[in-house]
Amino acid sequence: MSIHEGHRKRMTARFRTEGLDHFDPVQVLELLLFYAVPRKDTNELAHRLIDRFGSVSRVMDAPISELMKVPGVGEHVATYLHLTKEAGRYYQVDSAQKGIQLRDTEDCGRYLLPYFIGRQVETVFLLCLNANCNVICCREMGEGELNSAVISPRNIVQAALTEKASTVVLAHNHPSGVALPSQEDVLATKRLAAALEAVEVVLFDHLIIADDDYVSLAQSGLYRPGENRAYL
Repeated sequence: MSIHEGHRKRMTARFRTEGLDHFDPVQVLELLLFYAVPRKDTNELAHRLIDRFGSVSRVMDAPISELMKVPGVGEHVATYLHLTKEAGRYYQVDSAQKGIQLRDTEDCGRYLLPYFIGRQVETVFLLCLNANCNVICCREMGEGELNSAVISPRNIVQAALTEKASTVVLAHNHPSGVALPSQEDVLATKRLAAALEAVEVVLFDHLIIADDDYVSLAQSGLYRPGENRAYL
């Protein structure tokens, strides 16, 4: 048995016993890299990644092109690290969808937050609910500002009608990390609410997501369902 193989077995056994709670950032990356870099010492590469990006989360959030600038990181390793983050987000979203009923803004916020994990560009999602507040689906409507041509009221109304939703919740992120709604966010919300009301679908709320927090336009008093027909 080589010295590297013995080290890998000890690290893997420790993970199976303890989980990751007592691993430092370099050890977490080192363990992950075992499965992307076979039969080589990954400690030095893990150190280089932490030195370059500063933390495990920033390594995971880094674009593949930036990861590949680190010596020793090829396309295979960069793709593997990116996949690890995406798989984690997929798991969070999938877990959140199991027989869920959403009755208030807090329920909706907890449900929607996983959809935005690691997103570095502004992305809009539409959460569709039936008359009993059960989740029908959560559809990504596109990337870009809410007022962009890609994310038009027409497209959102069509999505709500296609899913036969009674109520919808809009959510988009601010990659800057500041969840405060802009004036453009408020105006776009009211226009969209009016368009949805015209087809008897209620826009319950609009959540602005930043990191692991959100701001509700309804709770902030910036939007009230049923008061938006003037914006048609």
